[in-house]
Amino acid sequence: MLERQRQSFVADGPPNAAVRRNRIDRLLAMVLDNTDAFVEAMAADFGTRSRSASLATELVGMIPVIEHTRSHVQQWMRTGKLMRAARLVGLRAEVQPSPLGVVGIIGPWNFPLQLVVLPASAAFAAGNRVMIKMSEITAHTAELMQQTAPNYFSDDDLAVVTGGADVAAAFAGLPFDHLFFTGSPSVGTLVQRAAAANLVPVTLELGGKNPVVVAPGADITRSARRIAAARMVNGGQVCVCPDYVLVPEREIDSFIDVARATLREMFPTITANGDYCSSVNEANFDRVLGLIEDARSRGATVEAVAPDGEVLPDRASRKIAPTIVRDVDASMRITEEEIFGPVLMVQGYRSLDEAIDEINARPAPLVAYWFGPDGPSFRDFVRRTRSGGVARNDFAAQMIPSAAPFGGVGRSGMGAYHGKAGFDAFSHYRTVVGSDLPFSLTGSAAPPFKPGTRWYADTMLRRARNRTHRRLAKRG
Repeated sequence: MLERQRQSFVADGPPNAAVRRNRIDRLLAMVLDNTDAFVEAMAADFGTRSRSASLATELVGMIPVIEHTRSHVQQWMRTGKLMRAARLVGLRAEVQPSPLGVVGIIGPWNFPLQLVVLPASAAFAAGNRVMIKMSEITAHTAELMQQTAPNYFSDDDLAVVTGGADVAAAFAGLPFDHLFFTGSPSVGTLVQRAAAANLVPVTLELGGKNPVVVAPGADITRSARRIAAARMVNGGQVCVCPDYVLVPEREIDSFIDVARATLREMFPTITANGDYCSSVNEANFDRVLGLIEDARSRGATVEAVAPDGEVLPDRASRKIAPTIVRDVDASMRITEEEIFGPVLMVQGYRSLDEAIDEINARPAPLVAYWFGPDGPSFRDFVRRTRSGGVARNDFAAQMIPSAAPFGGVGRSGMGAYHGKAGFDAFSHYRTVVGSDLPFSLTGSAAPPFKPGTRWYADTMLRRARNRTHRRLAKRG
């Protein structure tokens, strides 16, 4: 399959803007024409995931990003001109954005459609062919994608692969021209290792423990309501969900009171509630319960916000009540592992320096949240912490601009996409320089070396040395 796509890519050459936009349009049509089928497939995969949830979080959100990419294809494809004045004497230099060839995409299970379609649209914009490995955990969505794609694409343009972990491992080991992966840091390590055998460049969109700082003087009620609601998006199974909240010590009880009331208001029922997303499978259900029980056994205060009369967790529906955990310490797994479930960890802090030190003691997260005004303290927070993005006063606000790059740093990922960042990720910027000068500009690098060559080199070094020391002296 890979070889067929590569041969087709080489035979056809880099596609023009019209072909690229047409591929993006067919990709979007595939999603829009089959929305109901994809929604039903994702509901079957999760057990409980409402139509509204899939439309809001999975489908509607991808449209503006894809439309932005489509509308800028021709602009991003333009050749960049360098040294324009030198053209007058016969030296032409330019940089051409060139497609890489065949891009492999390995998708996750938490948003099994969006997180393969978005990178595919960026790869098409850059002029590439695409192969997608769907997550085996969301098997219904994977099967539907594989059945639907041939109605819109030939295998030479877009191919969809299904299968288990063995297929995923084989897929990651193929000699793609670029490999894009969304998932956990632990699996990302394996993907990068497999790609390294063929020197395949990778983009890794991973997760992490996303911190939230509630600033001194922030509106506690508004902050607690928004943070509690954000934790429950997709049942907490989102890589940008808030994972732990740092609240001024004197405000922690007020914060928890409001968060608890918010969760009760959001979910008067849970077990039979179609809007309450299940854990995707029993393994994740058990993993989240294990984190809660480990924290409880080691002295944490654990509060399940369950409706009266309902017995939760419920294994049949794979639903866990919204849970607030406080009084944690470093011995607990929940302080190290990404939770990826309906659990919010709340900690107190005495000063912003202490909160920032707490964040910096962990690997860089995908997003860092701040609830409070945009002032010197917020700017200090941005300057002194490291994260893929920063959002203030709202969930996933860093993803609102369609042109904004999205990606992690350190253990939360490498590389970015969305907007021009996606086009750049799947392009090679190729420098093309030609000379019609009557002499060689670089011929002096070859022996025999003339006295003038040595004089020129000595003069350039002396001038550079003097210039550098003048700058150093100016700064003391």
